[in-house]
Amino acid sequence: MKKNVHVVGAIIENERQEIFCALRSPDMTLANYWEFPGGKIEVGETPEQALTREITEEFNCSIKVGEKVEDTTYEYEKFIVRLETYKARLLKGIPVAIEHAETRWVPRKELFELNFAPADIPAVEKIMNEK
Repeated sequence: MKKNVHVVGAIIENERQEIFCALRSPDMTLANYWEFPGGKIEVGETPEQALTREITEEFNCSIKVGEKVEDTTYEYEKFIVRLETYKARLLKGIPVAIEHAETRWVPRKELFELNFAPADIPAVEKIMNEK
């Protein structure tokens, strides 16, 4: 039986309509895939609380979580992930990669040039088709 993992991701957009993307490091699960930053929801947390905590822990900055963009369930080889993505904006600080290999601000129309993790793709498609 595969393990179910419930995670959240932040689609952080700056004033230049660029989206903050993070590259998973070689020692992480799903290594070398790009993703919208976030992480696991802990017991007793709402998705919004989990997202705020994860961004603070992994990128040393604070965000304001906005509207939900997508809710995707994707079956990987070893586990099943449910990913809820939310729009967010920076409140304080500049994101610094603590666990990730690389981060990048990417213009919305260029998101597909990155190799996103499969669970992130529906959200990528949705925000690329906005506006």
